[in-house]
Amino acid sequence: MAVGTAVPRADEAARPMSSSEKRVILASSLGTVFEWYDFYLYGSLAAIIGAQFFSAYPEATRNIFALLAFAAGFLVRPFGALVFGRLGDMVGRKYTFLITILIMGISTFCVGLLPSYTTLNAYGIGWVAPVTLLGLRMLQGLALGGEYGGAAVYVAEHAPRGRRGFYTAFIQTTATLGLLLSLIIILSTQGYVNSAYAPTVVTNADGTSTTLTAFQVWGWRIPFLVSVALLAISVWIRLQMHESPAFQKMKAEGTQSKAPLSEAFGQWRNAKWALLALLGLTAGQAVVWYTGQFYALFFLQSILKVDQFTANVMIAWSLILGTGGFLFFGSLSDRIGRKPIILGGCLIAALTYFPLFNLLTANANPALHAAQANVAVVVKTNPAECSFQFNPVGTAKFTKECDIAKALLARSAVSYRTEPLPAGSPTVVSVAGKDFPVADPTFSKSVTGALTEAGYPAASNPSIIKVANPLDVFTGQKLVVIGILTILVIYVTMVYGPIAAALVELFPTRIRYTSMSLPYHIGNGWFGGLLPATAFAMVAQTGDIYFGLWYPIVIALFTFVVGLIFIPETKDRDIFTFDDQPTR
Repeated sequence: MAVGTAVPRADEAARPMSSSEKRVILASSLGTVFEWYDFYLYGSLAAIIGAQFFSAYPEATRNIFALLAFAAGFLVRPFGALVFGRLGDMVGRKYTFLITILIMGISTFCVGLLPSYTTLNAYGIGWVAPVTLLGLRMLQGLALGGEYGGAAVYVAEHAPRGRRGFYTAFIQTTATLGLLLSLIIILSTQGYVNSAYAPTVVTNADGTSTTLTAFQVWGWRIPFLVSVALLAISVWIRLQMHESPAFQKMKAEGTQSKAPLSEAFGQWRNAKWALLALLGLTAGQAVVWYTGQFYALFFLQSILKVDQFTANVMIAWSLILGTGGFLFFGSLSDRIGRKPIILGGCLIAALTYFPLFNLLTANANPALHAAQANVAVVVKTNPAECSFQFNPVGTAKFTKECDIAKALLARSAVSYRTEPLPAGSPTVVSVAGKDFPVADPTFSKSVTGALTEAGYPAASNPSIIKVANPLDVFTGQKLVVIGILTILVIYVTMVYGPIAAALVELFPTRIRYTSMSLPYHIGNGWFGGLLPATAFAMVAQTGDIYFGLWYPIVIALFTFVVGLIFIPETKDRDIFTFDDQPTR
């Protein structure tokens, strides 16, 4: 039976959620979980995908191309917001995000079927594999750019006044649940396949051999292929739904926009609200979200040297414990407002990131924490020779002596200071008073040995956090780390839980889908997506493993100020009569 489309009344806010509203939320949320699951699969398996589809290149180069394909999905998201936002405002919410889920699902399934470069190269068309992969990845990004706005608008326009924050908060859980689902399926598939099937020995182009696990050879395709079941369920549920009541009301009255893009962004009275939504809401929300879920994972693995399995388990537990916060803060925003929670989350996160990440280091890798406090490391160089190592897609090459020295120390999570030398002086790294010239052919090995001798932990460091299985977390050290990560996730739920309701309420029905989608995806796709690369460049530039946190801190504080001054409180706004009100 299809869900009805009566316009919600203001006096319905206190009643229990109806069965039809539950189905609206289920249809929207399940599909969006599925889209995020598809989107995160590629990122989690980028190294394996690089080996499958870019095997014509050396390992470093193939990883660069794999990351470029991953980045392409982020970069096209705002364009998807424009394409599908316009469609959603002209032809309807339901059919638009039905299209987006089909594009995402089919693209993901096709990745699982796509022959590798080696297979196609036997027929002389090896280039087809990476080109097709890039095309599928861009289709995924375009679909995701249209999906979120459609789901958020659809749920909000079905929600009773006074409960939009709570109802749309279910949509906000989907990115976290999609990430969690992808981690669970990847880890479980990897464990089963590798234990049930023997590894394969392959011969490399240079004549050497490499042993690959069954998951690396073919098992990685399973998470992509099983997504077709999720696609079928999601499409079936969405086909049962009617158009949103606000859109039907607008269509019946003949007030649809004939040109949503030009009306939303070509007229300053509307465009200014999209700009303010970006600067006063989504930019800060994005960096807090990416810091809590993605940079925390990057920090554990790349800075603190926690192994991939342990880091994923720690993050997964924090997501499980913290995800309920989306619903809590979404509901709370219906009572006290969207602004206090979103902006409060930005402010609290900005004020506490430094102590929290310092505490994370002290507990996840105690030996590294002690070494940073006690071992003096100095880079002696001409500052003019040092580059800012911003490398978001891994294609830039930094070959100057200063860059080589700083990159080595940053990758090793070594804190250091820079001592300026006159122009023309060779770069030297001093470890506990002993100098090592970068020009020395044994520089990397010598510095690594000196750091270990001085107190920096080796790869076999026994004090670093490590789990044997997903349930091996009930010790003091592991629980403290999970607790810190859960606090970071709670910050995410503060800023992200009410954001859909806040964006929906900022814009009139006739251009709502278009207007809210673009600032959301620019904020999250670009401000958030560039966070790891920018933070690493800042760490390498300064020699301080925490300095990269200034990126989310500054943006979160900027959003706090802009939002406090310019963003109106919208929780009591009637989005069904909003179109008839004067421009704000």
